Amino acid sequence: MADFSPHDELNVYQAAAARFEIASKILGLEDGLYRFLRYPDKEITVYMPVMLDSGRLEVFIGHRVHHSIVRGPCKGGIRFAPNVTLDEIRALASEMTWKCAVVNVPFGGAKGGVVCDPSKLSAGELERITRRYTAELSEWFGPERDVPAPDLGTNEQTMAWVMDTYSMHRMRTVTSVVTGKPVEMGGSRGRREATGRGLLLCCNRALPRLGLSRERTRVIVQGFGNVGSVAASLMHAAGYRVVGVSDIHGGLYNEKGLDVAKLHDWVHQQKRPLPEYPGGGTRLSAQDVLFQPCDIVIPAAVENQITRENARRLQARILCEGANGPTTAYADEELDRQGVFVIPDILANAGGVTVSYFEWVQDRQGLFWRESEVLERLQDVMEHAFDEVVGYAETHRVSNRIAAYMLAIDRVAFVLKLRGIYA
Repeated sequence: MADFSPHDELNVYQAAAARFEIASKILGLEDGLYRFLRYPDKEITVYMPVMLDSGRLEVFIGHRVHHSIVRGPCKGGIRFAPNVTLDEIRALASEMTWKCAVVNVPFGGAKGGVVCDPSKLSAGELERITRRYTAELSEWFGPERDVPAPDLGTNEQTMAWVMDTYSMHRMRTVTSVVTGKPVEMGGSRGRREATGRGLLLCCNRALPRLGLSRERTRVIVQGFGNVGSVAASLMHAAGYRVVGVSDIHGGLYNEKGLDVAKLHDWVHQQKRPLPEYPGGGTRLSAQDVLFQPCDIVIPAAVENQITRENARRLQARILCEGANGPTTAYADEELDRQGVFVIPDILANAGGVTVSYFEWVQDRQGLFWRESEVLERLQDVMEHAFDEVVGYAETHRVSNRIAAYMLAIDRVAFVLKLRGIYA
């Protein structure tokens, strides 16, 4: 893999760059366009003084990266996590550009993050961090410039604070500045479940290609947060047999299948540790669950879970990526050798940004859709994107992942050439 050292395998920015380079070379992308699309448009780092509940003043570091505005405003989540790095935000911003292009929504990519541990902060402290972050970046945010959304460690409430802070700076209510808001203040119906539902739609589309039926298909989901729990619940309801689930506390594997509805209640309503669910099956570590026998594995937790060291342990026929970057670039080669049908993250988890686009459209129209209409439109977009990516892979004889990158890069490059370069 050119210009990519094995020592950089867990660097998500280097992995994204390596995949971009492979796809660009196969496409024959012009050198100037390659350089233009290879790097972010801008990177912003802010140092934010925030008063903690104890009365102590703490300074938090925040980042926001705009990768591309070629096809429309920037779009991307804000994550709160103790291990946020600028490299990670750069990588995720570029991935958002390609994700939006794969599902053909008129956005470019952005990403943001604050270095903090939400589990150790009060609601008041999180609100002050969010409002200060928004105030620092208020000149860069906007419905036609950069539209944030929830990500790891943030949620609907976080987006409500972002929207309110931005609106106070603009002296008017601007609901379309963020997506993933509560429905009561301009959010879209179906947005909360959209990423998990997109995973279900992609898996449904993949089954006939491998001669599988839902009733005989065993599913493992790593991560039982918003994305993973929704995906597991929807797939269970659709007739799939969910045999393994994990979260930060550990995992469970049961070849006979898990009662996902009861497990969801145990974890999210009763607030009990997932591995302690009674009668759940064999207890395993969160990562080991990934490598148990199944037909579909869905890593929906964090990045770098499947590497060149453990990829050969995977026992699934389909890998559907719910998280961003759960598979390293070196692991791709091993998965190709094994013949695993990969539904890459920039396709598989694009349901979230698709319904975010719907939310942005509804806010700007001031006209809101029924949930059934949102779901119908989401299904149409995801199935069409899946067919385009797989068709591209078959035509060019490349993996689904490289096909998704090629399709996305080609779309962005085409618009860039039409627009030209402003001197």
